[in-house]
Amino acid sequence: MQNTIFDRVAKIDRILMITVVVPVIVAVVYFGFLASDVYVSESRFVVRSPDKPASTGLGVLLKSTGFTGGGDEIYAAESFIQSRDALVALNKNGAFAQAYSDRKISFVDRFNGLGFNGSFEALYKFYKSKVLIEHETTASITSLTVRAYTAREAYRVNTQLLHMAELTVNNLNERGRQDLIHFASVEVDEAKEKARSAAVALSAFRNSQGVVDPEKQATVQLQMVSKLQDEIISARSELLQLRSFTPQNPQIEVLATRVAGLEREMQNQVSMVAGGRKSLSSTAAQYQRLSLESQLADKQLGAAMSSLQDASNEARRKQAYLERIVEPSIPDQAVEPRRWRGILSTLLLGMVAWGILTMLLAGVQEHKD
Repeated sequence: MQNTIFDRVAKIDRILMITVVVPVIVAVVYFGFLASDVYVSESRFVVRSPDKPASTGLGVLLKSTGFTGGGDEIYAAESFIQSRDALVALNKNGAFAQAYSDRKISFVDRFNGLGFNGSFEALYKFYKSKVLIEHETTASITSLTVRAYTAREAYRVNTQLLHMAELTVNNLNERGRQDLIHFASVEVDEAKEKARSAAVALSAFRNSQGVVDPEKQATVQLQMVSKLQDEIISARSELLQLRSFTPQNPQIEVLATRVAGLEREMQNQVSMVAGGRKSLSSTAAQYQRLSLESQLADKQLGAAMSSLQDASNEARRKQAYLERIVEPSIPDQAVEPRRWRGILSTLLLGMVAWGILTMLLAGVQEHKD
């Protein structure tokens, strides 16, 4: 019986050592002697755009000033901050890796502390553990938190990342603006070429046919034909009177010659309007087609130029801006690790684990007995 009780106590002591004593000793050693001080720099920003739908909270406030939250640009900025490209920029000339692998930093905290893996992918994984970006959907505010082992380094990384986020938004704006204006400019150039070709074709037709406007010229010709008809009627009437009353009058032959001449001239004028291959009626259809093409090309050019102006206005209106709400802070003291909190948490969790395991073992032992 005594041996059984002794065995139980021994088991309890071993469980206590494994679940409580050893973890607490490890926590005391780590938090008391190994863990390096961590400085935290935080900044906050919002991306706003004049033409995006407003959200709630701060978005409504921004809408009242003529601006709303820019959704796509926010996510683009966040994605860039968390990307390998951002790390490449930060690690220019090995600046980031050197700052986080300094010998003053504990080997358990610094990058590649044991010297086994100094690859870029390992550095990127380490980078993501030190840079945290959070987006508040309701207020459209993004928080950027950087952890480093010196206050100056935390501030430097935060400032540089914020600057690169601004450049990302600006680049998106510039690309969007260039695309809008480029496509509209291409349409204007195509419309100009069509208008020029149509005008050249119309001018060449006028020169080859010797006409300016067949319809207007036909109107003039018809007016002349009408006048000739009036003169012919008057001359025929006079000729008829002379032949009736004075058949021997020498003016009869003169009037007859005049009537014949007027009739020939009228036939010539009529043939110029219609009936011949080079008549105004035969050229009017082709002229109207060329004229309509020229007018349509001019209208398309006007519409394209109007679209270009609209595109320029739209490009200016779609500008998104990264507005800094809180500038990157320079921490004056380390806020991590929370040493006492870590030790006490380890002790508390160890006690809970010890209690659960002890109860389980006691239950198993009683079941065997």
